Amino acid sequence: MSLIPAALATATALAGAGALAGCALPYRQRVPVVGVLTAGVGAGGCTAGAAALSGSRWSAAFPGLLPLAGAHVAVDALAGLFMAVAGAVVVAVAVYGIGYAAGHGAHGLGSHSAQAVLPLFALTLVLVPVAASVSTFLALWEVMALASLLLVLAEHRERVSVRQAGIWYAVMTHLGLVLLLAGFALFAAQTGGETFAALRAGAHTVSPAVRGLVFVLVMLAFASKAGAVPLHAWLPRAHPEAPSPVSALMSAAMVNLGIYGLVRTGFDLLGGGPAWWWLGLIAVGGASAVYGILQAAMASDLKRLLAYSTSENIGLVLIGVGASGLFAAYGNRPLAALALAAALLHVVNHAAFKALLFCAAGAVLRATGLRDLDRMGGLRAPMPVTAGLFALGALGAVALPPGNGFVSEWLLLQSLIHGLAVPGVAVAVVLPLSVALIALSAGIAAAVFVKALGVGFFARPRSTQAAAAKEAPRLMLAAMALLGAGCAALALVPGLLGDGLDRAVDAVGLPGSGAVSDGGLKVRLTDVSATLSPLWVAAALTTALALAVGLPRLYGRRRRRVNARLWDCGGGAPTPRMAYTATSFAEPLQRVFDDVLAPEQDVDVTPVRESAYLVERVRFQHRVPDRIEHRLYEPVLRSLAGAGQAARRLAGGSVHLYLGYGFAGLVVLLLILAVGW
Repeated sequence: MSLIPAALATATALAGAGALAGCALPYRQRVPVVGVLTAGVGAGGCTAGAAALSGSRWSAAFPGLLPLAGAHVAVDALAGLFMAVAGAVVVAVAVYGIGYAAGHGAHGLGSHSAQAVLPLFALTLVLVPVAASVSTFLALWEVMALASLLLVLAEHRERVSVRQAGIWYAVMTHLGLVLLLAGFALFAAQTGGETFAALRAGAHTVSPAVRGLVFVLVMLAFASKAGAVPLHAWLPRAHPEAPSPVSALMSAAMVNLGIYGLVRTGFDLLGGGPAWWWLGLIAVGGASAVYGILQAAMASDLKRLLAYSTSENIGLVLIGVGASGLFAAYGNRPLAALALAAALLHVVNHAAFKALLFCAAGAVLRATGLRDLDRMGGLRAPMPVTAGLFALGALGAVALPPGNGFVSEWLLLQSLIHGLAVPGVAVAVVLPLSVALIALSAGIAAAVFVKALGVGFFARPRSTQAAAAKEAPRLMLAAMALLGAGCAALALVPGLLGDGLDRAVDAVGLPGSGAVSDGGLKVRLTDVSATLSPLWVAAALTTALALAVGLPRLYGRRRRRVNARLWDCGGGAPTPRMAYTATSFAEPLQRVFDDVLAPEQDVDVTPVRESAYLVERVRFQHRVPDRIEHRLYEPVLRSLAGAGQAARRLAGGSVHLYLGYGFAGLVVLLLILAVGW
């Protein structure tokens, strides 16, 4: 018997048991029991995914499970990659959530409703890649969206901003569902079947115009779920307001499914497409990478900063997926395989370091009650383990060696640079620009996480909450350490994923064999002449650091040392108010990108009542709003609000009038059908 169905059946049973436990058990038993069962769900998904990556395949049909069409499931290496990533994140975050929820009481994440929904959400993260028909995929997709929405709203009684975030998330995710439904319905109607096998077999019979329309619709839907610009408006709202374990699951696992949907539909079901598909995807990815990291640089809310960082990393993945499709459209399939392998590897790396960063941010929030970096500081001393693990995750996020994000971005750059040999004007223009955008986003990312570490952990405490912080509970630290070990393994021995990545690439019709060879301690690209040994890079950096630190100290011991107070220019010891805040640290960068960010500031001077020449108070306000949201979404919302107010005039209270509306609508519908027929 295959291991895949047994693991998935176990995960489903554990999720059901977890939901029942969340509904029935009292608080003290509810949190640990649900946490253990949810971790079991993740372990089942990770086991099934690992089996698929090792070469196993499985498919099944359940005719009576869904009305009309039934349920169809299938697991290949591509689905296995996303299942394994989601399952591994769920295991660590579920363990972390036990310690996190234990400090919040029987409300918020510890409530009956949240604990009942949590294992179901974890199950959908594992099962969405298993779907092998339109109806099955849409059903699981909608359950995942509803479960995540309920978890985002877990703390709605504590802050009004949670409700606003829930509304934004609900609207954006269901607009995405409408686009997804329209695209898949059109695709299924053209091919005469709704199973993925039927779509795959009939894709070549669909006209190019319809195939292009299907791709655009599903690309918009999946890009919205992934948090890509300009459909990212829900992400910087929902991620900060959700409980930190939920934020980690959404940012490290759920957004990946948008990438899965793009790869599955664009490469596998549609069989690839013309260059303009992928040029558009590269444009979206480049905009997401640069704009997301710029907004992260301006953010002083730690979780909002991490949310925008997710948009940046998803943008890098989209550049890789788009480059892969572009190379395939021009006939260079080995480079297409390499670019897709780089994108998929970055999905894995991003899941590891972003889950760690959100969990570390949750530990800070639990210890201090703060998300504002301007009020933090001095957390390294009372929270040394959390600070060290946050630094490890930040090293991966800035894509510098020996961080795990470095390897996947290096692979992506290799594919783009070698892709310049592909003929075509579009390639000659787009690829150098993509390389420049990746380099720009990496540089700004370094500034972002230096700000987060320096201001949040190494500066002096700026509030009593920060000064009184204590280290996170051991269970939370153990879960973060598990994620940190995953980051270290991915950074030092990424070649061990080579065979699995090749099978995942091959599952969508590209010749994945040898795109990234399994060299263990090395990453060796067989189709281009490039080799990287991350372990040796890490060893060299460690040796250089040890020499840089040790030699001056060794030399200094031979000289006479005199202890004396340093000259302070008569100013005295510095206070926390003299140190950089997150806002002041980002201000020079904001000046450079002033035209892009469009910051807003206001000075309000209140004079003394008796004299206009004497000032009682000066109030200065400065903020950097999301310009895309300000220019794109706010006019649409104002128009919809105006249309809603105008539509009130149509509701006069007359039953005869309402019947007339219905009759007029029916006549218009019949006319449309008659003309279309």
